[in-house]
Amino acid sequence: MIKDNYGRAVSYLRLSITDRCNLNCFYCRPCRNTRFIPHNEILTYEDMFYLLEVVSRMDVQKVRLTGGEPFVRRDILYFLNRLKNSFPELDIRLTTNATLIAGKIRALKDIGIKGLNISLDTLDREKYQRITGRDFLNNVLTSIDRCLEVGIRVKINVVALKGVNDHELEDFVNMALSRPLDVRFIEFMPIGQKTLWQKEHFWSSDEILQSAQKITELKPVADKDMNHGPARIYSLPQGQGRIGVISPLSNHFCLTCNRFRITADGRLRTCLFSDKDYRLLPLIRSPRINNDQLKKVLERAGLKKPMGHEIMGRNNKDRKSICERVMSSIGG
Repeated sequence: MIKDNYGRAVSYLRLSITDRCNLNCFYCRPCRNTRFIPHNEILTYEDMFYLLEVVSRMDVQKVRLTGGEPFVRRDILYFLNRLKNSFPELDIRLTTNATLIAGKIRALKDIGIKGLNISLDTLDREKYQRITGRDFLNNVLTSIDRCLEVGIRVKINVVALKGVNDHELEDFVNMALSRPLDVRFIEFMPIGQKTLWQKEHFWSSDEILQSAQKITELKPVADKDMNHGPARIYSLPQGQGRIGVISPLSNHFCLTCNRFRITADGRLRTCLFSDKDYRLLPLIRSPRINNDQLKKVLERAGLKKPMGHEIMGRNNKDRKSICERVMSSIGG
């Protein structure tokens, strides 16, 4: 088990399988001329498979594959099938923008993928195109309904942006009322050196919940899953789905953080807000490093896992962004 000096245990790994994406959301990639990681510096499927072999023996129980956009990676269905067959005990999930999954949904179900987190910041077609640079909203909505039809659990991730999508709250709540899915609002974070984060865009989780309660009744749900994420979830007695909020800025959850992040170029980030990372790729590919040695590196890095809210407090005083790397290269 990987434990830190605060007594927190790591049971949840977020693994970015690519930094590339077919969308260009302004809050994720603020720079138009994004430089992608060179191909030879990206984790191969074999690299990732080896890494997961190691962490699965260290009591990591949940793995979320992220990007960029995971489905731009070639042969991803082959990789997922191999993972599910080789690590049946791991809870493997994906975060996607759902623009490329239409022809893969039945295959995902057959492979054994139980849930998808789908990034969707607006239900307005023109606004979706302005935010992402692409006219794919109808594709996404169709794929959401198809996932629900085949029995794949769906969580919608909405980056909360005051002045951009706050007036769509009722539409999102109605989406959760009418469908058996979760709609989760994530506070906009000042991530990346060239972030477009502005105080006037900040829409807090408390504001969201107060407004949502005027639309429908919210009932807090106790999360009994030890591998839970950071969302606070509320059931809707009058509907089929649930509403959630993720509040890294207004109500941090550092004391219960159970996550490691691996970037697409094989760097371990023990905290989203810290630019301190550990280069695992050379170790993974080195014939002189065995499983036990890689475990020791992970254990030692885990001991130094910081409290993110302390980093946030220090860095916010000196600069606009909390950390330097943009979200698409970190992996969310």
